Amino acid sequence: MAVLPILLYPDPVLRTKCREVTDFGPELRRLVDDMVETMHAAPGIGLAAPQVGVDRRVAVIDLSVGEDPRALLVMVNPKILAQEGSAIDVEGCLSLPGITEKVERPTGIVVAATRVDGEPFEVEAEEWVARAICHELDHLDGVLFTDRLRGLKKEKARRALKRLAEEREGVLV
Repeated sequence: MAVLPILLYPDPVLRTKCREVTDFGPELRRLVDDMVETMHAAPGIGLAAPQVGVDRRVAVIDLSVGEDPRALLVMVNPKILAQEGSAIDVEGCLSLPGITEKVERPTGIVVAATRVDGEPFEVEAEEWVARAICHELDHLDGVLFTDRLRGLKKEKARRALKRLAEEREGVLV
């Protein structure tokens, strides 16, 4: 396993709508293992494949940040089947360091996905797990949590993203 570099805004891969996984071989297992190790090392509670430069519909979530192996959720080709309720809470993102804001998300969801071995499954999630899943699934569609903001919050986030992009340009030059 390896800790992969996490892409930072404004990397264009973060705005990519990812392709479905069709090969459930050892390469996918290696990607998932590396993503889990990267997420825990960050430390973070979720990571989507485009955040490590991979254009595939894969996400990992672990609210325990590696403390409870049973808390790890690996989803390949996930789709939200149903959602209910609504709550607003603070989110951040490993690809948008230093930026946090309150985001509205459903309080309950049902997701269909596939395991690393190709076996389909469904998961019902509530509260923080539902929020984390929605956040990571947005990444698979090239959507950042800041895209979900409105009004003054959106303007504040736009300015913060601009500063982040300018900082990254200085690093990359």
